[in-house]
Amino acid sequence: MTLYFDPTAALGEDREAFRGRWEDRLWLNVPGPFYGAETDNCWTGRLSAPDHVLYGGTYLAEYVYRQPRTAAEAARLVEAAECDPLLGYGCDGDAHWTPDAVREWWRDRGRITEYLSEQDWNEADWAEQGIADAVRDYRSYIDGSLAGDLRIYLHWLEEGRSPAPGEALPEL
Repeated sequence: MTLYFDPTAALGEDREAFRGRWEDRLWLNVPGPFYGAETDNCWTGRLSAPDHVLYGGTYLAEYVYRQPRTAAEAARLVEAAECDPLLGYGCDGDAHWTPDAVREWWRDRGRITEYLSEQDWNEADWAEQGIADAVRDYRSYIDGSLAGDLRIYLHWLEEGRSPAPGEALPEL
């Protein structure tokens, strides 16, 4: 059993849909290989990847709130990236996230939950895509299993491989 699924390993030509720049990524993205940077604000991402994409920031751009864990989930995120006319998604997060940066993101997660709580997502959901439910899912993920997922991701970053079941994981 593999604890970490590398969603970028089989991207092949699909990698062309990911032209977002790390420097432009939205601060709401969860650590991992995929992120939304300067995406459009036409709200197409959730149509393809509703369990992974949300809208936020100043211009309600697309960002990745949950990294894919299977090939099928990665394919949905590829579709979301392909639908973005600005090609603002990135897939090179592994080259930029460091263990210290992941830990810093985790320490500052309150900024994200505060932002998510301050908005009236039902009112903002003009496209009726279930944004309020997805925001609740993101908050629940932050309060629940995200810590474990990030510890597995930290192992991936530090060791270059998935941890074996039962292997000690790095601390956040």
